[in-house]
This record gives sequence, structure tokens and C-alpha cells, in this order.
Amino acid sequence: MQFKSLIQASLCGFVLTAPMASSVVAQNAILSVSRGAVSSRISVSVNKAVVVDIDRPFAELSVANASIADIARLSDRSIYVLGKAPGATTLTIFDQDGRLVANVDVRVSPDIAEFKERLAQILPGERIDVRTANDGIVLSGRVSGSRKVARAMELAELYAPGKVTNLMVVGGSQQVMLQVRFAEMQRSVAKSLGSSLTANNGPIVNSFGVGTGSAGVTSGVLTSSPASAGAIGVGFGIGGLAVNVLIEALESKGMARTLAEPNIVAISGRAAKFLAGGEYPVPTEGVNGEVRVEYRPFGVELNFLPTVIDGDLINLELETTVSSIDQDTSFITASGLNIAAFKVRRASTTVEMRDGQSFAIAGLLQDDFADQSGQVPWLGDVPILGTLFRSAEFQRKQTELVIIVTPHLVTPTSSDALSLPTDRMRIPTETELFLAGRTEGALGSSTSISQLSFDSSAGYVME
Repeated sequence: MQFKSLIQASLCGFVLTAPMASSVVAQNAILSVSRGAVSSRISVSVNKAVVVDIDRPFAELSVANASIADIARLSDRSIYVLGKAPGATTLTIFDQDGRLVANVDVRVSPDIAEFKERLAQILPGERIDVRTANDGIVLSGRVSGSRKVARAMELAELYAPGKVTNLMVVGGSQQVMLQVRFAEMQRSVAKSLGSSLTANNGPIVNSFGVGTGSAGVTSGVLTSSPASAGAIGVGFGIGGLAVNVLIEALESKGMARTLAEPNIVAISGRAAKFLAGGEYPVPTEGVNGEVRVEYRPFGVELNFLPTVIDGDLINLELETTVSSIDQDTSFITASGLNIAAFKVRRASTTVEMRDGQSFAIAGLLQDDFADQSGQVPWLGDVPILGTLFRSAEFQRKQTELVIIVTPHLVTPTSSDALSLPTDRMRIPTETELFLAGRTEGALGSSTSISQLSFDSSAGYVME
């Protein structure tokens, strides 16, 4: 009895819901997808054509985007498809009754066959893999230099503008050690010759003097001062007249050598900086009169940016500076503070060279000459005796400067192969220091300084 009641309830519910279900089906019947969405796929290259055959006759063709592919009917069973631009579109085929025959996915890709051929001609020997992805080109593989990567990318842009993906890596050593040699020679010479004659009415004074300082006459007596060197003075009296003759002759020579060899390692495409020196405080006066201190670096400074562009060809953007406090220039006093002057030699340039080659990026040959002559008017023009009334001096300074750079492609090495300057030095014992007077301890009975090799790799190994 209960089972019969359950069946009756179910039949009643079906009758009530039947009109609702019919309404849903009617609504879905308004929009329906024709037979098969995409039944097949056609791939064609740009500016290339393919002929497609169909197993049954058709009457009408339609392409979604005519700018990507162009179609033409050859017969009722053959279609001509021409690729015009990279991309994807849909080809729709209808029969004589207007019914859908097929939807064909048409993909137009760049002509990588021609691209591969041109790439092999321009970059022979490079292992570059070329693939298509959607409507673009993907380049992968290992290339010998960054310049060749740029050339491959430029060529690929001609076939797929704005749709080139670079997955290439640069092989070989990509760490560059830059060796800079900075050498400067300065020579100077100065000579001076002067004389003076004095006469005084007074007691007779006979004197002769040779001084190492600058001689002079005070009350008829020779005097000297340590301001200069090379003075000869003669004094004699004639009656009541005291005559004094002073001759000064001075010659000075000087030579200075400056040598700096900074070395630094950086990876290709990354900038590196090197400073061996210090920072000099330079006081400046603020707006309200307060004194602020700014620090200016000095010493040996090197900034460079290496780029390995083709095998062992290296592009260098570098700036090197050697500065020191100028002892020949007097200090400038500002707000009661003494500020020193600096002597700076700087070079900034961009060069290209191969591994191990050297380039003189800067050079200077400077020759300064100055002379001066003074005399008593008219008396200095008298022959022979006029020399006593004249003085002359000259100064000549010569400077020779050259900056040479040498890049090396390097690879890291094991720590056991590294040599440090402290490896050849040992702190002396008290016996060695006080009794033997040694400032450096012995290295042992089996090893001596003469047996050590001072030419060894440090930090990196050059190929």
C-alpha cells in the first residue's frame, strides 16, 4: 500500500515539472552550435601557400580575418590558402544547402625556413635553435658572444616584428680582469744668475765672504740669509768709499716617478669600482654660516664596465684617476681653515680589444719653459761691466704620462692555488728580534726566500 502511494506521488510530480522542462529545452533551442567546432588545422608560413582537398563538395568559403590568410576556390573539392601575416584565423566551409561542412583553424607562422638559411649565412658556426610559438619566433642555444646575440635578434625582428623571444645564452668566459698601468715621470731644472753692486761713504771696510745663503750688505758688512743657496760676496774699500759686490748663482734639479697598477675583475655587463687611497675632508660654509665637511676621495681610482661582445673581443667603458695632495701648491685658507690642493690625472674613454691585448688609452708629453731677465736701466747694457747690473733665471719642467690597459678573460680557481703576500712573511720571535735584529722571522730550514717563486696566480686564472 505504501509502495503504491509512492508511485502515485512520483507520477504527480512528473506531470507538474514537465511543462517547466519543456520551457528550458525551448529556450536552449534558440542558440545551438553547428556540427563540429574546429575539425582540423592548417599551418602555413608567411608568403607561402598550401592547397587543401575536401572529401565532399562545397559551395561557399569564409575566412574570419582576411589580413592573416587569403583563400580562393580552385574547385568544389580544393581550396587555395595563402599566408599573409603571422597569426591565427578560422576558415569556414558550407555546402550547397548552406549547411556547415567544417571549421578549419588556420595558423600562419613566420617563414623560419628562410630565416634559418639567412641566419646560417650571417652567423656561421653558431648553434642557434629556431622555433615558432603562436605567431612569434623563439631563439635558443649557446652563442659565442653578445654581439652575435644582437645580430640574431635584429634578423628575427625582420620576420616577426615585436614577437621575438630570446632564450639564447652567451658561452665562454664572461669574467674580465682589467689590468691598468699608470706611469708618470716628472723632471724639472732651474738656473738663476744675478749680481749686485753697492757703494757706501763711511769707514773703510775690506772684506771677502762666501756664504751658502743669500748674501747682502748691511752698513758695509756682508751678511747672509738661508733663503737661497749659491751666493758669493766681495767687499773692499777705496779711500772713504766702501764697495760691495754680490753674485748669486743657483741651479736645482728634480725628478719624480709615479706608478700605479690597479687590477679588478667584473662579470660581463656589470660595472666595477676600485679605490686605493682615502678621503680628504673639505670644509664648506653653509647658508647660516655653519661649517660642513664633505669628503673627497683621492688615490688610485678605477671604474669600468666590461662587455664580452664576440668570442674574446671585449668592449671597455672605463674611467681611471690618480690623485694626490699637491705639495707644490700652497694651502688655501677659507674661514680660518686650510684647504689643500689636489694633483689629478684622469682618463675616461671607451675602447675595444681582444683578450690579452694592450692599449695606451691616454698619454701626455708636457714641456714647460719660462725665463726672466732684469737689469738696471742703461747700466745693464754696458759691455762686460753690465753683467754686474743684470740678473737672469729660467725654469723648465717636463712631464711624461701614459695609461695602458690590458683586459683578460679569466675563470675562478681553487683556493689552494692562490698566493697571498703574507704567505712569505712570518712574525719574528723575541730571540730573532732582540738578539739577531731581524724584523722578519725565518721561513724554516727547508724553505728560503731565494727558493720561493714570486710569479704566481692570484685570485683568477687567465686563459
